[in-house]
Amino acid sequence: MKIAISSDHGGNNLRQEIIQLLEELGLSYEDFGPKSNDSVDYPDFAMPVAEGVANGNFDRGILICGTGIGMCIAANKVKGIRCALVHDVFSAKATRSHNDSNIIAMGERVIGAGLAREIVSTWLAQDFEGGRHSRRVEKISEIENA
Repeated sequence: MKIAISSDHGGNNLRQEIIQLLEELGLSYEDFGPKSNDSVDYPDFAMPVAEGVANGNFDRGILICGTGIGMCIAANKVKGIRCALVHDVFSAKATRSHNDSNIIAMGERVIGAGLAREIVSTWLAQDFEGGRHSRRVEKISEIENA
């Protein structure tokens, strides 16, 4: 599994924590920055991750900003992306198993590093259940293609 990860300045510290987790799990990843704590615009850092997942260069993506909201909104503008804002383990599991999410967004100002690590570990390990959920995900794709 290959992961794309990025943040804005408000998610820099948590991004470093999640990169450490990805390394511990032995997963391949690409870090899209930013390289400093200077203020940046989150859409500029959400787009490379979303586009990379949408075009198949990455299996999944992780986005982090202050709340996760801006990154999530920006990523979901890319066709084929199902980005979920996740701040608890149950939602991380449910969004993979029911919604086939391919990106998660989190907020560094909302959750701590320990919970974020648990969320990411759960989300990465969870498979899409398919079945009745496939029909619903397909309806989302139909909306995108309308």
